[in-house]
Amino acid sequence: MVTTLISDLTTAYLTLRELDYTLDISQRTLRTREESLELTQSRQKGGVSTQLDLRQAEQLVYTASQTIPGIQQQIEQTENQIRLLLGGSPGNVARGRAFIAQDLPPEVPPGLPSELLERRPDIREAEQDLKAANAQIGVAKAAYFPELSLSGVLGGQSTQLARLLSGPNTMWSLVPQLAQPVFTAGRLKSSVRQAEAERERALVQYEKTVQTAFAEVSNGLIAHQRVRESREQQEALVSALQDRVRLAYIRYRGGVDTQLDALDADRDLFQAELALAQIRLDESLTVVQLYKALGGGWQ
Repeated sequence: MVTTLISDLTTAYLTLRELDYTLDISQRTLRTREESLELTQSRQKGGVSTQLDLRQAEQLVYTASQTIPGIQQQIEQTENQIRLLLGGSPGNVARGRAFIAQDLPPEVPPGLPSELLERRPDIREAEQDLKAANAQIGVAKAAYFPELSLSGVLGGQSTQLARLLSGPNTMWSLVPQLAQPVFTAGRLKSSVRQAEAERERALVQYEKTVQTAFAEVSNGLIAHQRVRESREQQEALVSALQDRVRLAYIRYRGGVDTQLDALDADRDLFQAELALAQIRLDESLTVVQLYKALGGGWQ
C-alpha cells in the first residue's frame, strides 16, 4: 500500500534525523565536559578544586561518552531499515538539512472536510463490499457517512468531531448538530435489517470501518496539538537552562560559585536537549500519523 510505505519511510527518516541530532548533542556535550574536566584537573593541581570535584567532572564525561555508541548503533540500524524499505541492501543513507534546521511540521488547516476519509483504502474496500451487497449504496452512504469539519481553528479536533466521538451511550449516537443522522437506530437501520444477512454484515463492517477512521483522525489531531504545546514549553526550558549553564560557569571560573552548581546546570541542560529532540520527533510523527489517518494528507 503506497500510503503505508510513504508513512513508514517518512517515520524512519525522521527518526534517523532525530538520532543524528541526538548524537550531535551528545558529542557537543562531551566536548564541553572534557574542557570542564581539564579545567578541574588544573584547579585540583593548584589546590583550588578537591578530589571530589575531579571525580564529579569525570562522572559527567563518562556519562556523555557512554551514550554515543548506543546512538550510533540506532543510526546504523535505522539506515538499514530505510534501505530495506527502498528495496536496497544495508548501507548509508544520504542526509538533507540537519534535524534542528528543518522546518517545523506544517500547521493543520482548520475545517478539514470529513470527505477526505473516503480516500482511505479500508473505507473504499468496505464501501465496495457494501456496494456488492446492496445496489442502493448511494442512499446508504449518504445516510451512514458523517459530513462535518474534522479540524478546528487551532489545528486540533473540531467541536463537531469531538461531539461525534463522545455520545452518552454509544460512539455513534444521534448528534443533532449534524445536518444528517449518523448511524441511528431508526427507519434506516430497520430497512437494512430487512435485507439479506450478507447485506447486514457488509453494513456493520462499513460502519465499524468509518468509526475507526474518525477515531484515528481525532487521536491524530489531539496528539498534534498537545505535542506542539509540549515542544513550545520544552524549547523555553532549554533556552532558560542554556543561560543558566553560561552564568554558572562564569561564576565557577570566577571563584564566586561552586563547581557543583555548574555541573548540575550542565547535566540538566543535557537531559533537556535530549528531551527536546525527542519531542520534535514526536511532533513530526503526529503529522505522519495524521497523514495516514486521512488517507493521504489534506491536499
